[in-house]
Amino acid sequence: MAEGNSRAVLSGLFAGLCWGIFWLPLRMLEQAGLDAPWAMVVFMVLPALMSLPVMWVLRADYGQGLRPLLGGVLAGVAFALYAAGLLYTEVVRAVLLFYMTPIWGFLLGWIFLGDRMTWYRWLSIGVGLMGLVVIFADDTGLPLPRNAGDWCGLVSGMFWAVGCTLILTERRVHILTHAVNFLVVGAIVAVLVAGLATAQGIAAVPDRDAVLSPMVWFLPVALILILPGSFATIYAPSRLNPGLVGLLFMTEIVVATVTAALWAGERFGVQEVVGLPLILSAGLIEPAVMAWRARRVI
Repeated sequence: MAEGNSRAVLSGLFAGLCWGIFWLPLRMLEQAGLDAPWAMVVFMVLPALMSLPVMWVLRADYGQGLRPLLGGVLAGVAFALYAAGLLYTEVVRAVLLFYMTPIWGFLLGWIFLGDRMTWYRWLSIGVGLMGLVVIFADDTGLPLPRNAGDWCGLVSGMFWAVGCTLILTERRVHILTHAVNFLVVGAIVAVLVAGLATAQGIAAVPDRDAVLSPMVWFLPVALILILPGSFATIYAPSRLNPGLVGLLFMTEIVVATVTAALWAGERFGVQEVVGLPLILSAGLIEPAVMAWRARRVI
């Protein structure tokens, strides 16, 4: 595997690690007095503001029109829709429907990029979906959309796959520009979702103290976890097939399940013991095959 692709694979795994523990600071923001939609706003807006100097440095990219920027824009929309799915439906349903992404990604790569649907890609999809079903089947049943939150989860996965495809094929703008767009657009959509939730009476606008008091610990979290995780999230699809990126990001489920069991006392039973290795295996099949082939050439 080429060195750039190896870095991209590691970036995808790192991004999955970061997003797998992002529930923890998000829950801490809620415990500080923010309703879930507004906690998501703080979670997204602060890193977006931190990234604005990068936008200024790379401002020439924004003079090339919308099309070169669409990859990062759609990725930001996808992430915000995923967050909305977590708000408006059961977490397990939103996760399962979003992680149909590898299927959309591999199909888009096959149709638009000329990537072959190899036996090991079909195997990766099958193994990954099997792991998801093992973990979530009792909670969700057949993963078909049944409410607005479910549709947000499903559509976010589609948007993510399209965004990854555009990031992979678009070379006119810097990768960091896509990353900034991901954060800024995600923050804008998060504000819109929070506004809608407030208008529906699901959430209340937080007071000033509820927003400022968590900043002592959240600023370091934004610098150490969210910003690097966001840039890794965008770097991986700039080098890899969008389906493979989706499989690598499935490590988020493993990390989230294990950390939630350790720190929040959530379920970790036979289903997780069987399903999590399957999900991890799905993300490692293609890198393992490529590494094996590279060694044979040597």
